Amino acid sequence: MYEADIEEQLGLIRAHPELGGKAAIDGTLTKASAIEQASAGLDRLSPEEFARFHAMNAAYRARFHFPFIICVRLNDKNSILAAMERRLENGRQEEIGAALEQIGEIVRLRLEDPT
Repeated sequence: MYEADIEEQLGLIRAHPELGGKAAIDGTLTKASAIEQASAGLDRLSPEEFARFHAMNAAYRARFHFPFIICVRLNDKNSILAAMERRLENGRQEEIGAALEQIGEIVRLRLEDPT
């Protein structure tokens, strides 16, 4: 994935759902994504937390034109929000690299423990 061209990388990144977003509400996440998001507490957001995730997801997507990606198995909802705020300061190339790195972590953990 690191050697792919930019359009292929962006396609991979854009295939990921928003955290605590529409797919989670609609129940259309993959089983693995649903379990991972639940492990971080994203299935139990208060209305205020949901609004904050929605606003942060929108700001992130507006800035980078792809969803925020983080390995939720290694985080909780508070650390995810903190990372979103911090990473909004990154440049686009830096954030593409961060997203690919996080996808690598997600894949590694799924292969080690497919849950």
